[in-house]
Amino acid sequence: MTHRILELYSGIGGMHCAWKDSGIPGTTVAAVDINTVANDVYKHNFPETNLLNRNIQSIKPEEIKKMNINIILMSPPCQPFTRNGKFLDKNDPRTNSFTYLLDILSQLDSVEYILMENMNRLPKDYDDPFMLSEIIEENVPERYLISDKLLKRANIFDICYKDSRRSCCFTKAYTHYVEGTGSVFTEASPETVDNCYKEANTHEVGSPDFVSTLKDLKLRFFTPKEVSQLMAFPKSYEFPKNISIKQCYRLLGNSVNIKVISELLKILVD
Repeated sequence: MTHRILELYSGIGGMHCAWKDSGIPGTTVAAVDINTVANDVYKHNFPETNLLNRNIQSIKPEEIKKMNINIILMSPPCQPFTRNGKFLDKNDPRTNSFTYLLDILSQLDSVEYILMENMNRLPKDYDDPFMLSEIIEENVPERYLISDKLLKRANIFDICYKDSRRSCCFTKAYTHYVEGTGSVFTEASPETVDNCYKEANTHEVGSPDFVSTLKDLKLRFFTPKEVSQLMAFPKSYEFPKNISIKQCYRLLGNSVNIKVISELLKILVD
């Protein structure tokens, strides 16, 4: 059976990538998102897909019925439910489109499967299906080195190495905040890092001497390409040149882990 898919809150196409990775026969009939920057990235990678730059609440049940879809994939805003939000739940305006969908689902008789991604808190870490050495880019520019300002809070960094098989969950605030937004990387060995931190902690945390000692580790942020690989996006996936690095991080932080969704899809339609 070849499935017909409607992708809502399509973002940069994480669900699209996951469906392709699952190997299940199917066609994305339409993708819908109101974020124009995310849509630029989606179109760049999936130019053949009918992408609608629309508010989901503007789509009437009759319009969806004409698409003759039997699967809906969606990743609605999680901010109303996460620890970084105010936990306003349905009272947060960002849930309006989702509650609208709940109201019209009963009218969509052809829909057999729905997969929705959301989270109410961030997982501490994620076990990657490969060692980081497989995705680390060579000759990364110094623009990714962690600034002295952020090094003052280096005691709360989650540090990854080339032989690491895990990383923290990346959020859209990555590189702007250091706590709970994602891991950082160093070429140094764990032993070197331990020794460097021991020396740094002989100074007051956050002091110039503390920061100066840790600079030897050349701690850096993962590049957008590396983050996308950690989230299991295909190697062929890319961001258009007009998308800034800051935008890349924000878009990735709002996306999904491809491998996780792919495995869930296999279970769903099996």
